[in-house]
Amino acid sequence: MTWTSREDFPPGASARGLLLVSPDADVVAPLSAQDRAAALELTAATLKAAGVGAGDRVVVALNNDGELQGSSLAEAALSVAEAVASVGPRGRLRLHRALTRTQANVLVTTPSGAMDFLARLHLEFLLDPLDLELERILLVGEIPSRNWLRQLEDEFDAEVVQLFADPFFGVPVAYGPSLTPVREGLIGLAPPAKDELVADHAGPAEIVVTPRWHTTLGGARLRTGWFTAGGAAQPTHTAGEHLLVRGRWLSLPRVTDVLSRIDGISHWNLEVSREGTLDRAVLRVTFARDSLVRNPMWSGRVTQALVGVTPVTIEVAVAPEAAETAVAPAVTDLRGHHLGRDRSAL
Repeated sequence: MTWTSREDFPPGASARGLLLVSPDADVVAPLSAQDRAAALELTAATLKAAGVGAGDRVVVALNNDGELQGSSLAEAALSVAEAVASVGPRGRLRLHRALTRTQANVLVTTPSGAMDFLARLHLEFLLDPLDLELERILLVGEIPSRNWLRQLEDEFDAEVVQLFADPFFGVPVAYGPSLTPVREGLIGLAPPAKDELVADHAGPAEIVVTPRWHTTLGGARLRTGWFTAGGAAQPTHTAGEHLLVRGRWLSLPRVTDVLSRIDGISHWNLEVSREGTLDRAVLRVTFARDSLVRNPMWSGRVTQALVGVTPVTIEVAVAPEAAETAVAPAVTDLRGHHLGRDRSAL
């Protein structure tokens, strides 16, 4: 078995078939026609196991930026449900209209997407979530804050089920709080610093996927960057050189690289928090010279560099005082999700 992670995923220059390209192009995952058929079949099986049935009408509100997760999930649901629409993570009022117009009773979205939708229904649109008559909400792609699942169940009077999707191919392979795989051998646990599968682990254990259904990567064990504690359960943390922000994996080495090319930065700290229902990312920059502190062109260069790295909006906050001494970059996760960049140090 070959062990790999997001940081050293095989390059896609020679890959063939449908290429699933992550927003930052760090991962290029190939799907042959046979692989795509297998992925759709596996996704459909997971949706069915999570409770989606023949009479359901499904709206999928997930991104499709290269990796095509939303549209692939919707296509797979066609073999299970009565009707399916993939609308993307559109504005909340437009999502409400889509749910109403399609008479959907199942919503597939991220935990933050569902909670932000609920908050806006109450505070901005003065609409009753019960009027939507949702029966099931499937959540995928993020770590929910405490009590979010219970609140969604109560407010929508719907069953809330967490899915676990392979972050390389976007294929849901497990569901439920106990991380029940839809087929044997698809997921496992590994210690942070050892390439071996374990039944349990005293500390944080990384979720590993084995895409047996894939023609070329079926023999690989893929470290997902998701970490759990206390046996097989939905992930509660992340670790490694990628940070999860608003459901997107942000490459910290790429952030480091683009910022190192901007003259005059002595220190930066990427700070991620969750204020209310959505993640917020702020890059706190300290310049080495006073002339740069109030220079809008320099802060603009930092902003544009970040835009080139990720679709996630990252605010730039410039320290009011310059500091000549260079300090190593830092990452501060105020959500408590990211355990660190070095797995071996966990």
